[in-house]
Amino acid sequence: MSINIKTVLISESVDPSCAKILSENGVKVTTKTGLTKDQLKEEIKNYDGLIVRSATKVTAEVIEAGKQLKIIGRAGVGVDNIDCDAATRNGVLVINAPGGNTLSAAELTCGMIVSLSRNIPEACASVKSGKWERKNFMANELLGKTLAIIGLGRIGREVASRMQSFGMTTIGYDPLVPAHESVKFGVESMELEKIWPVADYITVHTPLIPQTKNLINSDVFSKCKKGVKIINCARGGIVDEDALLSALESSQCSGAGLDVYLEEPPKNTKLIQHPKVICTPHLGASTYEAQSRVADEISNQFVELNAGRSAHGIVNSPAFCLSMAKVNKPWVTLTKYVGALASVLFPETERDLSLSLTVHGPDLHRKESLFSTAALIGVLKQRNHLNANFINAPTLAEEKGYKVSGVDVSSAKVEGTLPISVLLVAKSASQSHSVKATFWGDEPLLCAIDGCDFNIPHPFSDNLIVCKGTHHADTVVNILGALLEKGVVSTTSWSRVDNKILCAISSSITCDAK
Repeated sequence: MSINIKTVLISESVDPSCAKILSENGVKVTTKTGLTKDQLKEEIKNYDGLIVRSATKVTAEVIEAGKQLKIIGRAGVGVDNIDCDAATRNGVLVINAPGGNTLSAAELTCGMIVSLSRNIPEACASVKSGKWERKNFMANELLGKTLAIIGLGRIGREVASRMQSFGMTTIGYDPLVPAHESVKFGVESMELEKIWPVADYITVHTPLIPQTKNLINSDVFSKCKKGVKIINCARGGIVDEDALLSALESSQCSGAGLDVYLEEPPKNTKLIQHPKVICTPHLGASTYEAQSRVADEISNQFVELNAGRSAHGIVNSPAFCLSMAKVNKPWVTLTKYVGALASVLFPETERDLSLSLTVHGPDLHRKESLFSTAALIGVLKQRNHLNANFINAPTLAEEKGYKVSGVDVSSAKVEGTLPISVLLVAKSASQSHSVKATFWGDEPLLCAIDGCDFNIPHPFSDNLIVCKGTHHADTVVNILGALLEKGVVSTTSWSRVDNKILCAISSSITCDAK
């Protein structure tokens, strides 16, 4: 699958380098900021791509209004302002710029930690008001204190590195980062329940998803050290604001550094006006360097995708990234054909199909999603869902009752050679069929149907006709004879097993796949 991006709308203030890079690569760019929801719904009809920061709410309505929309780019990391589920259903790719603001967000977090430890904002305000209250601002060093980092991605790791230089002990939690990996950057991996009682400072660096909403709540505060300090420069909603205010008022929490809020601008004035809260207006990515980097990063990914290459910031389709790799493209073509052919072996009224795949070939590790999605695309397109692609196929298939029950990949040699093949077994409530295929060079070849091997592997094509009958039936011979008489037969392959006969015919005209 490739993405042809000719027109892009930028709906927020993004560094000019973004539009410059896109324009230099043949993409027409329009910048319109401050659009209302209705204005955006009307405007988006004219564009292949949309680039936003955090303020634009890309809702399901906006996405569905974009009839030619193919891609949404977030010039930054968080995508909670984009309805990714709606984008996926509509076959729209969502990408972000995960590396651009890493250092800026990490530096702000570190600044919050230092400011909380030494009461810097309060002390500054005191001096500016004409006071000299040194005793009121007695504080603690960071040396020897324990910093808990929830989320050990790029930003979390940069925070760890910087705060280790202050002599802090860094512990952390991330379900995607194993302990043997986190120890390499100086963070001891611990379960959350073990983190709360030992942390002096807790900083969060996770996306806002159902599992992280209100992650730091009243129950967590009750398990924390008295006087714990909380930092949130990630996403509003990870820290329960009401629970935080209660913890501050009871001194269970002795300070908080907040750059993000449940609502922005924040409406919880009692929280932000609390004397132990340092608050900033979502400045994590607000550096000239970060804005330049995310603009370059997102625009260059658009350019790469336009050129048929992959992108590193894909959010809503892991299989899409695999499908763009040149080495995988023959597999993609082959598996789509296999799925399409398996589909026509069932009556069109069969709704619930279960597919299982067995794949042999080199370098197949962690490519299961590539094969499952490609097979589903083949099934869906054969059944007139022509918009099926690597982004929306799993969702469309689930809605239609098609599923992949398993994918078994193997790079093991058999009798000294490495077989290259895809075997798909499809089952409905009433019947079962199988299709086996391979490729020679980049040419996809049909090997067998329902266990019947063809005498010669037959080239797949969009004009492939498969005839099935018995040795005593004239149907297959009559169809082949009629096509030969018209001079539209390119190649044929045969299979005879027991009383069954199969004939694969490549025609030079478009025919019904059955």
